Amino acid sequence: MTSNLHEPPSPAPADQAAPGTPMTPPATPAVPTAPAPGPTLAEFHAAYQRELAQRSDAGSAEACMRAAAAASRQLLAARWAATQAADARRTGVRRVHYLSMEFLMGRAMGNALAALGLHEPLAQALGTAHQLLGEAAPTLAEVMEREPDAALGNGGLGRLAACFLDAMATRGLPSFGYGLRYEHGMFAQAIEGGCQVERPDEWLSHGNPWELLRPELRYPVGFGGSVQHAGGQPRWQPAEAVLAQAHDFIVPGHGTERVTTLRQWQALAARPIDFVAFCRGEHAAATSHKQAADALNWVLYPDDSTPAGRCLRLRQEYFLVSASLQDMLARHLREQGSVASFGEHNAVHLNDTHPALVPAELMRLLLDVHGLAWDAAWAVTTRAVSYTNHTLMPEALECWDLDLFGALLPRHLDIVYEINRRLLDTLRQRCPGDEALVRRISLIDEGEGPGTTRRVRMASLAIVASHTVNGVSALHSQLMVDTIFADHARLWPGRFINITNGVTPRRWLMQANPGLSAVLDDHLGSAWRRELEGLSGLAALADEPALGQALRAAKHANKQRLAKLIRRELGVVVDPGSLFDVQIKRIHEYKRQLLNLLQVVARYQAIVAAPQRDWVPRTVVFAGKAASAYQAAKLIIRLIHDVAQVVNHDPRVGDRLKLVFLPNYGVTLAEAILPAADLSEQISTAGTEASGTGNMKFALNGALTIGTWDGANIEMAQAMGEDQMFVFGLRADAVARLMAQGYAPRRVMEADARLRQVVEAIARGDFCGGDAQRYRPLVQPLLETDRYCLMADFADYVQAQSRVDALFREPAAWAARAARNIAGMGKFSVDRTIGEYARKVWA
Repeated sequence: MTSNLHEPPSPAPADQAAPGTPMTPPATPAVPTAPAPGPTLAEFHAAYQRELAQRSDAGSAEACMRAAAAASRQLLAARWAATQAADARRTGVRRVHYLSMEFLMGRAMGNALAALGLHEPLAQALGTAHQLLGEAAPTLAEVMEREPDAALGNGGLGRLAACFLDAMATRGLPSFGYGLRYEHGMFAQAIEGGCQVERPDEWLSHGNPWELLRPELRYPVGFGGSVQHAGGQPRWQPAEAVLAQAHDFIVPGHGTERVTTLRQWQALAARPIDFVAFCRGEHAAATSHKQAADALNWVLYPDDSTPAGRCLRLRQEYFLVSASLQDMLARHLREQGSVASFGEHNAVHLNDTHPALVPAELMRLLLDVHGLAWDAAWAVTTRAVSYTNHTLMPEALECWDLDLFGALLPRHLDIVYEINRRLLDTLRQRCPGDEALVRRISLIDEGEGPGTTRRVRMASLAIVASHTVNGVSALHSQLMVDTIFADHARLWPGRFINITNGVTPRRWLMQANPGLSAVLDDHLGSAWRRELEGLSGLAALADEPALGQALRAAKHANKQRLAKLIRRELGVVVDPGSLFDVQIKRIHEYKRQLLNLLQVVARYQAIVAAPQRDWVPRTVVFAGKAASAYQAAKLIIRLIHDVAQVVNHDPRVGDRLKLVFLPNYGVTLAEAILPAADLSEQISTAGTEASGTGNMKFALNGALTIGTWDGANIEMAQAMGEDQMFVFGLRADAVARLMAQGYAPRRVMEADARLRQVVEAIARGDFCGGDAQRYRPLVQPLLETDRYCLMADFADYVQAQSRVDALFREPAAWAARAARNIAGMGKFSVDRTIGEYARKVWA
């Protein structure tokens, strides 16, 4: 076999002008505050009036939102066409194709108006149109509130992908995002009786004004069937086929006329109804194939606790991969004429293991459709493909049962077997006699333990086929090569790198927090809007009283807005002057919302025991969704609500402690919560959080961080000074030693009277009417195994919270530290992140 199976082409060093090296991206431009001169403004007003005139409800905020979206989209579509034409003529630059099962885009209106410089023109258009109608105009805020969140993602993974598209457009990087057009997103979270209830997220019920249907872009995607070997050439004969229909969601750059594209795939039935069956009255049977196609787009992450759910997930992932690769190859052939050069002109990036079928599908297309020989096809594949890992947990690395994989994708299983055969032959040559290594590296988990089955290891497939594999924070990347991928890293050490995540300041500071942005402009000028590293100048000003007063005023205004939202949504009155302590993220045991809740209970018990003390008032805010099949996470949500019911109605506590859970967390809710937070809870067990980006958004908005030495918390602390954070808990190496020595969490609890009192209160049912069984599934694992070290970290966590209280009593000192936090956040712009990917991965 050829050596390129194991040593795919490495990107050229950043200082070499090798073929495929991107042009040096410009510094991040400023967000325009006024439209460019010329026809843009007139075109917008004309398009807005035209769209509004076609509405029967022209006076409504809904009609104005739809008209403004259509008018803005027309301007962006012109930019999109110009961008695509320029990219087709590019030389020496690879187009990036970013595949992700999630793109948590949020509302698009504010982003589009900022990119086009049309906030003020839209406000003027609202007034003009309604003067003609003789009606009171809705406000710009009311109009923008009518837009639903695009429910194309769930949490940090999807929001990171959305930030990447923003930065690719802003930096002028030729690029496409590829995802699925989910009709109902993950789910809309409701709370009934303190319990999470999942409902369909009807975000597409009135259509999506920001997308462009591309009827000419349809590709067949097959499932099942068999592999035929006519004339010695394997050919897949699928038993079922659907069509992938493209819808384009245009993502504008800022300070530039370039845009990028999120191409979303909608599944359509490949054939019409079975008319004969329909005429026989067998209506369900006549349309069953349509329902099977529709199901591919119903829900993000269908419950995989059942065989049907696992099958649907694998179908979704292959549908995304196949449609996207067919589209890339078709575009490349139009531009270059030969698939042999695909890898030289295109980068295909896998955001986690969900798109890890890319190597197998790209090989199938190159071998079976385009007629390349194996070695040539593998060279193209390994030149094109790269992979970002987002987890250190082996159970989170996707593996597919061989029977399911083979039944759904028989040709791909043949290809995986052949990749694996060549891989293992080379390993045996390099490491003769080391069959244990062969078993660990193999793409097939042979399932040798009791009750196990043979499975395909998708992360291993992604690593073997990628020229570069990156982690997303310094600690994560190091632990990745030290633990879960240690064997791979020893075999191919040059393949693994780190690129720390970043967030877009356009949405998460300039749009979400205009009050703070204005303060920064007043004290730093506007240069930080173009290059976020300019925030570093705030450190020298941190102790100035005028800056502190301005920061406190901006924060208080944001807290007042959040307090109104909490009262409107939950009926709970909270004090804007209290410390707003916030943990918003996906509900998961390793993120340790339960540890946070344990300290809330400890605080409540302490207040009740000593109500005369001068307590620092605190409002604790939770938000986040639990996966529908994740019972422990859903039970944590219920416990939060049970504790809140007691705490918020105890007259002995009053306003000194409030606990709230805001349902249906998404981008829009985050935009309301983040600017108001005083304290950011980033408390995952050390060594479990790959990076985090919520930690960056909070700090960028002036919140202080209480956190473990984990993920990007570490690099943030190094950027702003470790003493500027409230760091607590065991570090990753200490966690590993504790577990190796035989951790006994029950003994830890018994030795800590405060912790024992908290756990016993929950176990007795003190917060749920004496039901001692309700939280047994949470308490027993804590006492017996405590996999995420809540017991071990509790005392240090409570002590850190005491340091938080002490600093909050000194408003000037708190504001100075907030300023230093903001000052340290310049390197965590997504523009820096994308620049590193462009140089180190996609060149």
